[in-house]
Amino acid sequence: MNTRGSAEGHASGGPATPSGHAAPSGPGASAGPDAPATPQGPDAPATPKEPSTPATPRNITPWPQARTTAEQAPGPAPGSAPLNRSTPLPLPQALGQALSTPLTALTDLPSFDTSAMDGWAVAGPGPWDVRAGGILAGQGQPEALSDGEAVRIATGARIPREATAVIRSEHGVTDDKGRLYPQRDVTHGQDIRPRGQECRSGDQLLPGGTLVTPAVLGLAAAAGYDELAVVPRPRAEVLILGDELLTEGLPHEGLIRDALGPMLPPWLRSLGADVIAVRRLGDDAEALHQAITTSTADLIVTTGGTASGPVDHVHPILRRIGAELLVDGVAVRPGHPMLLARIRPDQHLVGLPGNPLAAVSGLLTLAEPLLRALSGRPAPSPYTAVLRDDVHGHPHDTRLVPVTLDDDQAVPLHYNGPAMLRGVAVADGLAVVLPGGARHGQELEVLDLPWAVPGLGGDAAGECFT
Repeated sequence: MNTRGSAEGHASGGPATPSGHAAPSGPGASAGPDAPATPQGPDAPATPKEPSTPATPRNITPWPQARTTAEQAPGPAPGSAPLNRSTPLPLPQALGQALSTPLTALTDLPSFDTSAMDGWAVAGPGPWDVRAGGILAGQGQPEALSDGEAVRIATGARIPREATAVIRSEHGVTDDKGRLYPQRDVTHGQDIRPRGQECRSGDQLLPGGTLVTPAVLGLAAAAGYDELAVVPRPRAEVLILGDELLTEGLPHEGLIRDALGPMLPPWLRSLGADVIAVRRLGDDAEALHQAITTSTADLIVTTGGTASGPVDHVHPILRRIGAELLVDGVAVRPGHPMLLARIRPDQHLVGLPGNPLAAVSGLLTLAEPLLRALSGRPAPSPYTAVLRDDVHGHPHDTRLVPVTLDDDQAVPLHYNGPAMLRGVAVADGLAVVLPGGARHGQELEVLDLPWAVPGLGGDAAGECFT
């Protein structure tokens, strides 16, 4: 798994803050910002501590502000024209994408009076003489009925002129002379779907931004659409950095397995992206520069290299190409060395820390709101859960803690250090723990973990590993 590119876990007297100073010392602080306030191990819930003021100024973005910045990043840059993201797609291909324009009715629905049931169409009061033959769905305009006359009719068939009601098959009987008698009261218009009952031509059926689900495809087809105008999936490219990463076998001799290469592409697809390439670049600054400057993706995601070590090349290259740094560090644990940059008005880069759980934090903090905005989707409604156990907090940073949900209670999980995936692998979400920690019974916001949804993210066969 990737481990570089993070200031979390320095060995020189405690973890370093982004300003290079050691974190505050005291009970629970000697093991770093993700350590508990009691000696229960690096990932056990602990008694929350009161918030404190950091000893030095911190030039990093508060966690809520970072998410807002990412969501607003796809808007037009100063002095540029608004971005127009819309493409027509055949109905099946539009599944999982957002409508770029409202869906309006092209016709009345239904477009003619139809029978809601199998039975008889009748005219006037009964009993009725049953006409020979019947009316099936798909036939043209049937012959009009006269008072006292009935005709067999199928569900969805066109109602004949002058018909006043439909009698269901189980609610009528005929005698040996072919006369129809009702078995219960008949009301005018019963079991007839009148023209325009669902909508009239020109009515707005769905607003722009609606996610195209199977039901939306059905509605669009019923309304006469062959294709839908949708916001195209943003194209994402993943750049895996680090000479120490193995792609197979057991870790050995200072080399570790790459956890982010297998994890990030499906996760990005579940967030609505079309992953067009995954490239392994090692610690080669020129290769990274070439990859960034030649990429055609809407979003470039890098792993590691976001700190200021000798092989952390992301910041120098962003400066070299004149990228606009929108977020440079976030007050969140794990994951605070993450960054967001605008390379062009229509291209952004999210730099994730190399530690796996820190990278997950970066995905949900910066990549998720950015991809949601690029995809034209509305923000999901936030939800909360009651905390079952105390969780210690960082003095001045938000913490994202893996939790399971049990009867609407959030149960904090162990193995929640920046380099660990064991907790998040079984989690239902990440609880948002504000500075100072949280206690049993407190309500906390929970972020969903967007595991891959069929039809939403495309086919993994499209990935290109180089």
